[in-house]
Parts: sequence; structure tokens; C-alpha cells
Amino acid sequence: MSGFLLEVDGVCPVCEQQATFTAKDEWLRDHFLCGNCGSQPRERALMKVLADLRPDWRSLAIHESSPGTAASRRLAAEAPGYVSSHYGPDVPLGAAHPQWGWRCEDLENQTFPDKSFDLVVTQDVFEHLFAPDRAIAEVGRTLKPGGFHICTVPIVNKAAPSVRRARRDRQGKVEHLMEPVYHANPIDVQGSLVTVDWGYDIADYLDEASGLSTTIWTLDDMSRGIRAEYIEVLVSRKEPQSQVTPDGLPAPWKGVRETIRRLLS
Repeated sequence: MSGFLLEVDGVCPVCEQQATFTAKDEWLRDHFLCGNCGSQPRERALMKVLADLRPDWRSLAIHESSPGTAASRRLAAEAPGYVSSHYGPDVPLGAAHPQWGWRCEDLENQTFPDKSFDLVVTQDVFEHLFAPDRAIAEVGRTLKPGGFHICTVPIVNKAAPSVRRARRDRQGKVEHLMEPVYHANPIDVQGSLVTVDWGYDIADYLDEASGLSTTIWTLDDMSRGIRAEYIEVLVSRKEPQSQVTPDGLPAPWKGVRETIRRLLS
């Protein structure tokens, strides 16, 4: 007996190796792990979508905010244009942490120039932001035309509306609107406060705040260890200027419509 609740052989999209995925707990989102790299289902879903959309991801200019997963380590190791950042209130924005070396960036107020990146990655970050509208607007600003933001975020409310759990008051003090919930944070033992319980309307929210175009990907593939709750992958694309121009011929009935409009005006 293996002692595992679930044990499946397959190929891991994170380490790209034959692997055995195992779980000793029924909450697969945190416990269905790759035996090679230790990745979780949401990381494998993100890397599968990334490989499908941009198999050349190693050649891209990439910014990842708040890394800390096996997928983060893969991106850092194999993409020379990869830059990571965390936010530390005691470190100047744009500067490196004096001890750990990571770059300090506030996702809501970044120091990167416009059009810096082909790809921005966030993994379980947007449920912890007080101003996700400003964050996604900044993401859009730093993306090159044709670039995209790829992220995971637990969509716990599904088809129900998103709900804010905490906010900042005018003095910057945290105001709890619901019982506080914290998730693990790789640089803070106290964890990260959950500020929003997102629903599927997150796509409309992100688009309205940024001008990007967001698609929600839902994956379920046991052969790649992709199965769990709340592992949707969001892809927000910054549209390039269209190269499709009018063909020069007038649209059908264009003259008739213009005549009617003049008569009615």
C-alpha cells in the first residue's frame, strides 16, 4: 500500500518529465504534488497554458510578481529575460533587497518603463491586492503590444459576484469587511490577507480597469496532474494594432443609410 489517497503517472508541465502525482489529502489544490519538482495543480495548469500560447516563452521578456513556486523556479532558470519582484515596505521601489536581492515593486505602482515585457506572471496574487484595478492597469502599461498577463487566482465564488473582504480606509488602515483569512506568503511568515473573493466576473473587472482582453481557461487533465478546485488560468492580452484594413469598397447600403440620416437630421 502506498498510503496515498491519489496516485497517478503522467508528464508534468512544469518540469516536463515523466512523473508520479500523489496526494495524501483530498484538497488536491495544495496536496496533489509532482514527485519530481513538487509543483501543485495550479502551477501545472499555468505552465500548460503558457506552453500552448507561447512555446517560445524562454525567449520572452518576463516579469513575475511575488514568485515562490516550482513554476517560478523553472521560468527563472530557463528564461534569460526573466525578472522577479516582491513588495517590501522597507525597501525603496525599484531597488534590490539588501539581504535577499529581490527587486522591490508595488504591483499597483510599478517603476518599470512602459512596454517592458512580453509576459507578466502572477500566481495567486490578485486575491491579496487592495487595488486590483490599479495593479492590472499597471500590468497593461508595462506589457508590450501583443503581450499578455497570465495568472492563477482562486475563483471561489464561481458564478456568484465577487465580494471584497478587506479594504484600506483614507488613512491607509486596513478595514476588515469579513472575517480575516490569510494565505501563505514566501517572504512573510504572517501570510497574506485575502482582500477579495473572486467570481467569474473577474474577467470583466480586469478588462474594464486595463483595456486588456481576458479569457478564463479551465483545464482538467489527469495525465498532466491537472485536477483540483480553483485552478483556472486567466490570460489577459494587450491587443496589438490591427493590420486588417478596409478593402476600399463601401459597405452595403452605406449611401442609403447616409441619405436617410441626413433627411432625419
